[in-house]
Amino acid sequence: MPKLDGKVAVITGATSGMALATAKLFVAEGAHVFITGRRKDKVDEAVTAIGHNVTGVQADSGNLNDLARLADTVREHHGRVDVLFASAGIGSVSDPLGSITPDSFDTLVAVNFRGTVFTVQYLLPLMSDGASIILNGTTSATKGIPGAGIYSASKAAVRSLARTWAAELKDRGIRVNVISPGSIDTALFSTVTPEFREQITSAIPLGRLGTSEEIAATALFLASADAGFITGANLVVDGGFSQV
Repeated sequence: MPKLDGKVAVITGATSGMALATAKLFVAEGAHVFITGRRKDKVDEAVTAIGHNVTGVQADSGNLNDLARLADTVREHHGRVDVLFASAGIGSVSDPLGSITPDSFDTLVAVNFRGTVFTVQYLLPLMSDGASIILNGTTSATKGIPGAGIYSASKAAVRSLARTWAAELKDRGIRVNVISPGSIDTALFSTVTPEFREQITSAIPLGRLGTSEEIAATALFLASADAGFITGANLVVDGGFSQV
């Protein structure tokens, strides 16, 4: 039997990369998936790529009105959420101390931290008992990467939220966990030089970048009954980069 047979899932920021791969896998495993993205054309493209059992909602996770509309759409069409993957986020390694601006700070925090909080809060009334909430973290939250201070801090805050929410939602059997990807071979790496790609790859014990499909498989594990005794955890998927 499919691992998510009959489940209703919401995945934010799912127009490309890891979240899109997760949406495809969730549908293949029997779920109906709501996906979001900031641009309608990209949302439409992702819906076409997924093919069936998917509803696209144009929404910016940093915009509370958009999040409220997302919750209204899910309520109208299915009335519940069994799996939430709060994946939408913004990455930046271009703001070392001394160069941080209020605008760059606000942009990162609005989506990565504030957006995660209110994505979960707006959808919480629709969450079924025994549901799974998955938050998108990063290995950068525990590494000192120059220029990534605000990004890393915003993701460290997400890790902290998972611990608190796991405790707060335990009486409903709702599990809250974090996936922390390392260097994943998404579109971002198509823009870097071969030398930089080799530098990153050489620092990974498994000797390669991860794939979006590997993140999707991890999300499926946390979403399914296979992870029924796991909550408050941070599952690192980085080829050993932050572990060895």
